[in-house]
Amino acid sequence: MDTRRLILATILSALVLIGFDYFYPQAKQPAPQATSQVAGSASSPAAPAASQSPAASTAEQTPAPDTTPVRLAINAPAVQGTLNLRGARLDDLVLKQYRETVKPDSPDVRVLSPVSTARADYVDFGWRAASGDASVKLPDSQTVWHASGDVLDSEHPITLTWDNGQGLTFEVRVAVDANYMFTLTQQVHNATAQAVTLYPFYRVNRGYTPEETGGMLVHEGPISVVDGRLNEGSYKSVRTSGVPPENVSWSHQGVGGWAGITDKYWLMAVLPDQTSNVVATYDWQAAQGVYQVGFTNAAPMQVAPGQTASTQAHVFAGAKEVRLLDQYEKTLHVPMFWKAVDFGWLSFLTRPVFFVLDLLNEKLGSFGLALLTFTVIVKLVFLPLTIKQMRMTWKMTRLKPQVDVIRARHKDDPMVMQQHIMALYRAENVSMFGGFLPLLIQAPVFWCLYKDLYVTIEMRHAPFVGWVRDLSAPDPTNLFNLFGLIPFDPAQIMPYLVLGAWPIIYGATLFLMQKVSASSNSMDPAQQKMMAFIPLLFTFFMARQPVGLVIYYCWSNILTAIQQVLIIGRLKAADAKPQLVSKK
Repeated sequence: MDTRRLILATILSALVLIGFDYFYPQAKQPAPQATSQVAGSASSPAAPAASQSPAASTAEQTPAPDTTPVRLAINAPAVQGTLNLRGARLDDLVLKQYRETVKPDSPDVRVLSPVSTARADYVDFGWRAASGDASVKLPDSQTVWHASGDVLDSEHPITLTWDNGQGLTFEVRVAVDANYMFTLTQQVHNATAQAVTLYPFYRVNRGYTPEETGGMLVHEGPISVVDGRLNEGSYKSVRTSGVPPENVSWSHQGVGGWAGITDKYWLMAVLPDQTSNVVATYDWQAAQGVYQVGFTNAAPMQVAPGQTASTQAHVFAGAKEVRLLDQYEKTLHVPMFWKAVDFGWLSFLTRPVFFVLDLLNEKLGSFGLALLTFTVIVKLVFLPLTIKQMRMTWKMTRLKPQVDVIRARHKDDPMVMQQHIMALYRAENVSMFGGFLPLLIQAPVFWCLYKDLYVTIEMRHAPFVGWVRDLSAPDPTNLFNLFGLIPFDPAQIMPYLVLGAWPIIYGATLFLMQKVSASSNSMDPAQQKMMAFIPLLFTFFMARQPVGLVIYYCWSNILTAIQQVLIIGRLKAADAKPQLVSKK
């Protein structure tokens, strides 16, 4: 029976790995875009659902784009780029601390690009008038703003100013912190004799459709949290579900929150005033090929004559670092900002596992060492269950001769045979479920490690010893080109011709563990032949998984083999001792 459980557990594990191999996206990383010095026009801001109008949505499409470069330098500790003074857009930003690949000469990761580039990502903001009111001249994508300085950095905010020539003066104070958060404070001073009604808006824009990965491990695309509820949209649903005239595919009114477009590791998001009543929307501007995600105030702001109205929001454009998102959530009172990282439905497990790994990495200085230490911790936590499992296995091995006798005696009556076997197990205090319990409990740990290695940027480009320079990626070596001695990539001929060094080591440890298990279990030759293929099968499955996960399982297999040798040795020694019989 123990052999059957081993075979069943192996088959189930294989199915799990097949599923991971199917859902694990193998998308190519987009090449970084060169910084453009040109800014074009954009479509209008999304209006509240109650006051949308076709005129408002097409107002900014009329002017021809002016290609005159007007830019302000951005140079902060974590980011650098330029701010487009034509239209007051954040559309040129790279991250100083992250590179596209692990190569030393790899360019910095770009998170914002101008409209004129092939992969446009930008943030715009401003004001719009009430529906049907075209009497107020408002800043648009062609407005050239006057800046109070030449460089925006973390210690010197910049104020942008524009006068509409009709008595309204618009100001935008732009500040950036030491990481990836911009603070935008918009003001309108009314020097006219009449009150003005305006709606402030903030939104992120993506002028292309990223390569569809087809994976289900991480959400990529529109994302928002409004009224404490997470909403994740797809590019396809935004394109196909829009309702004219604004082509809004999703909207929700609530207080505060955040919304944006997320990639696997990067996020563009706008965070309105957390006390404001806003309308969040996803929409698709087909004429420009632009996805738009953002907020518009649900209620207008009344600017009385001689008065100044202001509103503040934040823009996040950078890496989804877990602890940094938590910090912003606390300091800015942003609800559920940590959900920008897709920890999944089991986030109550995956997040704690990540924090343990991150703490170990902080103490040990290596995520590879953190994985090895975490494996030891898991083994120690599950040691009582492992001992119980091995005792059950040992008892069942000892009872096998008696079970064989029962099977031979009642081979013509399977029901009676099973009743006698179960009675024997009960008499010897053998639990059939005890062998599966450690496997069932450790399965979530496997999933948490897999999820954390895949979705958290902290694991991205995390090096380990030897040739491993990125624990979140598959092993870069390949048996089929003799580990780099032959200068070609066999995967270009056939995608499955990939087998790195660590997966081979994993197969060897699995074979070792199988041999150790066989020494304590009786198995017929046919079963032995079948089980001999299991290490080879798993080796190829693990070849496409993150190498950090493979290293974890190699180390886990070695520790398991050592545990089995020690525990079975103690059980054999206990059986070899003479049993004392008490005299009556």
